[in-house]
Amino acid sequence: MADGPLDQPRTAGYEADPAEVRRVLLLYSGGLDTSVMLKWIQDSYDAEVVCLTVNLGQPGEDYAVIEDKAKRLGALECHVVDAREQFARDFVVPAIKANALYGGGYPLFTALGRPLIAQLAVDYARRSGCDTIAHGCTGKGNDQVRIEATVATLAPELKTIAPVRSWQMGREEEIAYAREHGIPVKGGTEVTPYSIDDNLWGRSSEGRWIEDLGHAPEDDVFQLVTRPEEAPDEPETVTVDFEAGVPVGLNGERLELVELLERAAEIGCRHGIGIVDHIEDRIVGLKVRDIYEAPAAAILLTAHAELEKLVGTIHQNQFKPSLDQKWAYLVYAGLWWEPLRADLDAYMDAVNVQVTGTIGLRLYKGNVRVATRSSPNAVYDADLASFAESGGLFSQTASPGFIELWSLQSRMAYRIRNRGKDGGG
Repeated sequence: MADGPLDQPRTAGYEADPAEVRRVLLLYSGGLDTSVMLKWIQDSYDAEVVCLTVNLGQPGEDYAVIEDKAKRLGALECHVVDAREQFARDFVVPAIKANALYGGGYPLFTALGRPLIAQLAVDYARRSGCDTIAHGCTGKGNDQVRIEATVATLAPELKTIAPVRSWQMGREEEIAYAREHGIPVKGGTEVTPYSIDDNLWGRSSEGRWIEDLGHAPEDDVFQLVTRPEEAPDEPETVTVDFEAGVPVGLNGERLELVELLERAAEIGCRHGIGIVDHIEDRIVGLKVRDIYEAPAAAILLTAHAELEKLVGTIHQNQFKPSLDQKWAYLVYAGLWWEPLRADLDAYMDAVNVQVTGTIGLRLYKGNVRVATRSSPNAVYDADLASFAESGGLFSQTASPGFIELWSLQSRMAYRIRNRGKDGGG
């Protein structure tokens, strides 16, 4: 690890020239990586550091302690921003409308948070007179793409540095560096074996046995969701109310969005809902395994998708999933600011105008099952579904003519392809 300015070659125009770094905006969590980074940037670049800590609903954080720690380690300032409402409104709600899951399992909570964090970093870097933004992402993850692409898009005049990509320190080396420079570490030694990221929408865990595909999940990874086998023996039914695709109530009680997400997560955690053991194709070319705990997403995405299906036509319900998949990929790939994503949002909003109603879900030992459905916009007629009299909307006597025309080309093609096979001419 170098003590002075770094001499690694730059490969992108937005990377900072060490000789030109004067004041750095550091995305600061208060953990081991960013605390070491705070001291290391001051020493290696001879630069001033301003810290930014963003609250997206991470549980158990004491932001006053984080701010005090940053200042004691030499930060000029430490800005703590409560961005939960903005995150819920501008990032989670569009994800719900798009039924957003990457690879069929990951509800994108980290991917949704990073462009907002980077956007706030740009805002505070400009306010604080910073020339550079620093983050703690590694060279093998997606977050480096999400943050750096956002900064390069929104603020071409700002440069970025990623110390973890440069210093080649492992966890033990970081702990040794912290001890050498008097940097306090959580619990005294920061021995947690997992790399954790969490917010209102979910939690991810990486590291230790998780990378071993032959290893079953260990109990100590589940710090958010109750292990399903330890969940209550009695099921619980929860109802979710939507207006134009936006969740507005739980169990008949109207709630503000952040509180609704927190309540849904609490209920889901209790019943072991939202555990995802996922093999994932990262955009940097790696295939990785992640353990996700996403109780709020498991409940709300299931409810929204069911309600959307109820109010949509067969053609909408066949078409929209392909757009949902594209939306999720763009967000996962760090392209939040890609115009196509905004174009897709326009379609999502149009479809979701009709997505109003209530879905009841039955939660039991890790499983979520739709139990009840209601909507004033449902493309559903109970009389038609039960083959009762339809009031003129549908006549059963018309069915033979429909079948004859519907199957016409298929029947002709079958006969042509099977000429002579059954002794015919």
